[in-house]
Amino acid sequence: MAAVVTTTPRLKPAVFRRAPASLAGRAYLELRNQILKGELPAGVVLSRRRLARALRVSVPPVAEALLHLEHDGPVESKPRVGTRVRVPTRRDIEDRSQLREALETQAARLLVARATAAEKQELLELGRQVDRLYAEAEQRPEDRDFLFAVHTHHMKLHLRIAEAARCPVLLEAIEKERVLVFSWLCDTVVQRRSLGFDYHVRLTKVLAAGTPEQAAAAMRRHIQRGLREVLAGLPGLDPGAHARWRSKKGGPGNQPG
Repeated sequence: MAAVVTTTPRLKPAVFRRAPASLAGRAYLELRNQILKGELPAGVVLSRRRLARALRVSVPPVAEALLHLEHDGPVESKPRVGTRVRVPTRRDIEDRSQLREALETQAARLLVARATAAEKQELLELGRQVDRLYAEAEQRPEDRDFLFAVHTHHMKLHLRIAEAARCPVLLEAIEKERVLVFSWLCDTVVQRRSLGFDYHVRLTKVLAAGTPEQAAAAMRRHIQRGLREVLAGLPGLDPGAHARWRSKKGGPGNQPG
């Protein structure tokens, strides 16, 4: 088994901070992780009562957790119809990708000028580690816990890039808009596991040694390649079921449970 990455951002981005001690905070983290692992697959209806029984809590903390998940992107709801794990549309994915591209290309540009030599070396090692972990994940397609760990380290790499840019407002924007969480959700939905043996090595090499313009261009290519691969996986979903849910009208028999 490949060594697990131990390098973490010096800051504590919100997505990696300890979950609140409240029941709603714990429910949020458990449900988010189940969604990002694929244990709660795209399109599955989320019954508050059933989730509360499974999590051994009352309904109100689950309802609060679902509201937070809807705000973050992994969950969607329709009044008087119900709540489900989000099925990303092509428009959803393209819009979030454009926002992510704008934020992360600027982070890459600033990093070149502001990161220390030690930080750039750290990114090179993180890139190698993430690529090794993804390569191993290809050999363990049914191991959701391992793939979840790989995605976690992938997100940490991108947040580390934003942190090394030394622009707290930019890092905050990347977190606030949940662009990395949404990207993770899309990878899970389309079961995107293969990223190429040097996908992140090539990116971090340019970040470590290139000009600001080269770094921004490398990040743009990196994100656009991911977008193409996710969009290519969308036809594997059931568009008919998705359209039926989106157009479904609420009524007495369709109350969220």
